[in-house]
Amino acid sequence: MDALGDLLRGVRADGALFNRTVLTRPWETNRAEAAALELITVVRGSARVFVAPDEPRTLRESGAAIVCTKAPFTLSAVGAECELVSGAYQLDSSVGRRLISALPPLLVVPSGEECMPIVELIAAEISADRPGRQYVMDRMLDWMLACTLREWFDLPEACPPAWYRALGDDVVGPALHAMHDEPARPWTVAALAARARVSRAVFARNFTDLVGRPPMAYLTEWRMTLAAELLAEPGATVASVAGQVGYADGFGFSDAFKRIRGIAPSAYRASLTTGGTTSGTALRAAG
Repeated sequence: MDALGDLLRGVRADGALFNRTVLTRPWETNRAEAAALELITVVRGSARVFVAPDEPRTLRESGAAIVCTKAPFTLSAVGAECELVSGAYQLDSSVGRRLISALPPLLVVPSGEECMPIVELIAAEISADRPGRQYVMDRMLDWMLACTLREWFDLPEACPPAWYRALGDDVVGPALHAMHDEPARPWTVAALAARARVSRAVFARNFTDLVGRPPMAYLTEWRMTLAAELLAEPGATVASVAGQVGYADGFGFSDAFKRIRGIAPSAYRASLTTGGTTSGTALRAAG
């Protein structure tokens, strides 16, 4: 199981727009409706980013920030000027919302040296007009997001979701890996406890304490997250998706999906083609 890969599952840029900005004075960004995640990297100089009500954070050269809120935020130059490259996602798919819910409103990577090569390529591509430019830009934004998040999760001060932290636990970790690797398997508390090599009582208690919900409740939520993604695929049916996430028939699956997501899977799928929900990822210019 790749925990970060699971968080990024289904998050895919489509029509990416970046912005290359030189700041010489305070500059406030007002987000477009539904824009929920913005990446900012300092190419030259230093900047200060402020997302209320937290204290301002300073970004130095090669530093990066992800702003994960629809509220306006402020960027200002520290010193004479600074140069930024930024890109903004509109994450309105169910899987995108899972990523948003796992992140704080503002996360900062003090030095993103590992990610700088892609940032430099993005800066060059912004002013280029070459064949396949749009596709290249889309993939660059996805790469930039994954690279920045990977560095942030490695920081001691990072605050990943409880299930992410629990992956390293000797008891809970093996069970989480099993659920994510084989979501369609007919898991029971006993089977998961056996995978963890402890009693059912010990497993259930440890899992609930670390993850914040009982194991079967977590498994159902994870299955419904995957189901929402699968329902967005061309040709998907409620019955076919039910089988892929561990349900023998569409009726039980439909009940679970509606209980967790508040909408029947057939209605959810219909909304994907009417604009109520979208399965892709759109972007807007930052700034």
